[in-house]
Amino acid sequence: VQLQASGGGLVQPGGSLRLSCAASGFILADYAIGWFRQAPGKEREGVSTISSSDGGAYYADSVKGRFTISRDNAKNTMYLQMNSLTPEDTAVYYCAADPAYYTGSYYLDYGMDYWGKGTLVTVSS
Repeated sequence: VQLQASGGGLVQPGGSLRLSCAASGFILADYAIGWFRQAPGKEREGVSTISSSDGGAYYADSVKGRFTISRDNAKNTMYLQMNSLTPEDTAVYYCAADPAYYTGSYYLDYGMDYWGKGTLVTVSS
């Protein structure tokens, strides 16, 4: 099981970025998926998840209305579209996947089993 995140970089406040995470060694469509982030000096936090139990998308309150999680099953890839970025969104972003059927909110709080290496997003003018 491998996950490879990409798409991070430097963006100005108010800008947008799309993160991608390619999966290999397993079928991503069969897994719950999620994005998490860790800012300097802070604990990891759940950003957004899609559970296998109901297929619904869940978002942290801090990103609701600005971020969108999605996946392309044909490409075995997940995405995180991030709009209206602020300096508070600066963090290393990690993609993750899990074979179980917990709810999306559970995964936001407790994380997932499989993790990719992070990609750094810096929001600064």
